[in-house]
Formats: sequence, structure tokens, C-alpha cells
Amino acid sequence: MREDWAALRVALVLGLLTLTCAPLMAQTAADHERARKIVSGGCLLCHGIDGESSSELFPKLAAQNAAYIARQLASFKSGARKSTAMQGMVKDLSEADMKALGEYFSRKPATAHELRDPDLAAVGRYVYAQGNRFSGVAACAGCHGPDAAGSAELPRLAGQHALYIENRIGEFSRRERASDNAVMHAVAEKMTELEIKAVAEYLAGKK
Repeated sequence: MREDWAALRVALVLGLLTLTCAPLMAQTAADHERARKIVSGGCLLCHGIDGESSSELFPKLAAQNAAYIARQLASFKSGARKSTAMQGMVKDLSEADMKALGEYFSRKPATAHELRDPDLAAVGRYVYAQGNRFSGVAACAGCHGPDAAGSAELPRLAGQHALYIENRIGEFSRRERASDNAVMHAVAEKMTELEIKAVAEYLAGKK
């Protein structure tokens, strides 16, 4: 009798889980399909269908934090973050579209580049993890994490194109990214060209 009741309870729990999860799964599938259509309609030209981005001029979005992507899309749409190309791409996106795109790319597998200069990358690894106490450059890991995985507020940097990282740090050092946090401006303006290239090389090879 006890075994029958136990089996019945298990069946009831499974049934409730099915009733609860089925709508969520259906919604997730619908959001994924919607995001894929948006990507196929334009995003893939620069970022690739899976966020792999074949050009160093455009960021990889695969495995990027979903909330971070959605926030950046909203910033492009509002004009807080400047980009003529991106503002044209996001002008018709709804908040739900942006969230769906963030989830879509966040689930794509991360990739890394083969190191072109291991010695340079070794310098970058030190600067990323330790900073430079002699010049006051703070450790990148303090904000972006020891694995460069980022967060909802900060981007994932692991596996990103080296040139893309260099260009963005350059923008921060010149204070061209006025909408972003002051910490990056303060860090970037102290970095030498060697440190910038070294950190970028290190991060590009990190998965």
C-alpha cells in the first residue's frame, strides 16, 4: 500500500511539473525562434548566425551574458551608446526582442583564438590578473572576473577578438564611451600600448 501511495505521489509531482514547465518551455522555444529570425534578418551580417563574428571589427556575442546584451541593445536604441549602424538595426526592436536576443546568443558555445604571441599573452595574463602597481593600472579581473566571464553589468571578454578589445580600450582611454562607467576610463587611460595589446592577446586566447 505504501509503495502504491509513493508511486501516486511521484506521478502527481511529475504531472504538476509538466503542467508548470510546459508553458515555459513553449515560451522559451518561441523566443528562441523569434531571436533566430531577427539574427537571420540582419545581425548575422556582422556577428554571425551563432554570434561567432568572422571579422575582428565586430564583437563575438556567443556565450555573452544575456542581460548584458539586452542592456547594450537598449543603450543603442536610446542613443546612450553611439553607433550609426547599430542604432539602425535596433530601432524596431522591442524590449522582449532584446531579451530574446540576449538569451539566444548567451546559449551559443564559446570559442577562443589560437595565440599568435604567447609571450605577449603572458604579459597580458599578469596585467589582467594583477594590474600594474607601478603605474596604478587596476587588475581587470577585479571587475570582469578571474575567468573573464563578465556579468549582467559587464561584458564577457574571454575569447573576444583581440583587435576588438584593443579598439574598445582605446575608446575608453580617449573617453569616447561617455555612457559607460568611470572606472574603465580611469583604468584605460593609464594603460600603455603594450599593456593594451598584451591584455587583448591574452583574452582572445581564453575560453
